[in-house]
Order: sequence, then C-alpha cells, then structure tokens
Amino acid sequence: MTDVNQTAKRIIANVEQVIVGKRQQLVLSLVAWFSGGHILLEDVPGVAKTMLARALARSVGCTFKRIQCTPDLLPTDVTGASIFNQKTVEFEFRPGPVFAQLLLADEINRTTPRTQAALLEAMAEGRVTVDGVTHTLAPPFLVIATQNPIDHEGTFPLPEAQLDRFLMRFSLGYPSMEEELQMLEMLQYKHPLESLEPVVSADELLACQQAVRDIRVDDKVRQYLLQIVHDTRQHEDLSLGGSPRATLALFRTSQALAALRGRKFVLPDDVKRVAGPVLTHRVILKPESRLRKVTAERVVDEVIAEIAVPTVS
Repeated sequence: MTDVNQTAKRIIANVEQVIVGKRQQLVLSLVAWFSGGHILLEDVPGVAKTMLARALARSVGCTFKRIQCTPDLLPTDVTGASIFNQKTVEFEFRPGPVFAQLLLADEINRTTPRTQAALLEAMAEGRVTVDGVTHTLAPPFLVIATQNPIDHEGTFPLPEAQLDRFLMRFSLGYPSMEEELQMLEMLQYKHPLESLEPVVSADELLACQQAVRDIRVDDKVRQYLLQIVHDTRQHEDLSLGGSPRATLALFRTSQALAALRGRKFVLPDDVKRVAGPVLTHRVILKPESRLRKVTAERVVDEVIAEIAVPTVS
C-alpha cells in the first residue's frame, strides 16, 4: 500500500500548486478515482470546480475534455456520431468528448434528461454504443460533473437513478482569507496550471485501482458499514434509504481511503469518513422533514452516531 500512498501524495502535492486549501476534497477525489467511480461537485460558481478537474487530469497525464452543458446540447454532442464520408462512400464514427480519460460535465443539470442519460452507459460500464456499435472507453475513465445548488431556474434536476451513478458528492466551499490571499499571489502573473506537469502515469493510476481491491475489510467492519446503510432505510426522516449500490460504494471507498493512508486494512474511521459523501445524495428526505429543515447530512450523521463502533484487532 506504500505505492498507493506515495502516488496519492505526488498527485496531491502537484494539484496543490493550483488549488489552495482543499486537501480534504483532493483526498476524496482520489478516493473516488482509485475506486473507479465518478464525482458530483455541487457548489456555487467560481470556487475552482473546473480547475480541480483540469489539475487532476494534468497531474496524471490523462486526456481531458470538457462539456459545457446547455439546454440545446444533444446526446450526439456527448457520445459522437457517424458522419458520411463522400470520398470513401461510407459512414465514419467521429468520437465525442466522452472519449477522454477525464471528462468534466460542467453544470450537468442545465442540459436535458435525454442528454444526461447519454452519460449513463459510459459512467456505469466504461463504454458507449452509437448506431448499434459499442466503443470501449480508455481507462482510467472518470466523470466529474458540477452543478450549482442555488440557481434552479432553467435546470433539469438529476433523477435519483442518475444520482446513484455518482460514487461521491461533495462541495469545495469558499477559501479562508489566508488561502484567498495566497491564491492572489499565485495568480498575479500567470496561472500555475499552465506549467503543471504530469507526476503519475495512467498505468500507475490503474495499478492503484487494482491494489485498492486487495485491502482487507474485517467482518466486524463489513457488518458496521452494512448497519449504516440498513439504518438509513428505516430512518423516520427518509422515504428512501441507501441502495445495495450504496453499500458497495461505501465498501470500495473505505478500501481506497485506507490505501491512501498507507494501510492494508480498513478501520471503522475510514467508513465514517466517506459515509457522508457516499450516502447523502442516495437518500431521499420525506416532504415533512424538508419543511423542518432536516438535511441528508444531518440524517447520516445521526445514523452513524447511533451505531456502536466495532473494535478491530
């Protein structure tokens, strides 16, 4: 696990030349990438969501594409389309931006459900089917989607089934005054992203994804994370709890976080650390709970607080 830990440290140190004071979110991003999942960044404009995606892609030497989601965006604008070539008198497939190793879907809730659904097969299976032909995407494939939680005018909220495809959801938040002052100094002459060089190859990241699967999860810890998910299904403030996919997501991300910390085994603290980003977008609050200003974050915290933490030898 030393290799995974050292790889993560190199990526974080490199990205922090561009992103200031977001170590916690960087760790969560790598946990999701090492787990083979996708990320939903829900935050207000201007807090470096796009910059985080570009810095991650540059640090790992991966191909990067960006889709600016708008209401007139078509599914073929994402996946690509077959174009008739008059010289060869045949149809040729022109791949869309989804054929990148890191794809940024900016303001994903501004495009129509049909276009949002075009990403589903790519996110779930790592492949795209166009005109009956299936094309495999080059690994490691990561989708980072962003949405603004404040502005709801002219948006198409993601349905629960599509939210469930995202391994983690979290926010970047505003920097502190000291961090913003440091940001001004960094950006005075040029953007540091321009000089960012890869520190990890795509093959090394794939090796980390494979190594994460070997992390040992004790039976007590398995029971602990299962209890967390099952308790969300019975919570009085929730109309829908975590799905079996949520259980698997909690399992995988706990393994990845343990590997990032240089351990060969998962601790209950790893499960608690990733439970919020993994579960909050997979549960649905009852209407009366929303009126009482209850949040999914608060419910997940309550569930974790009520479960006895196991002792792992």
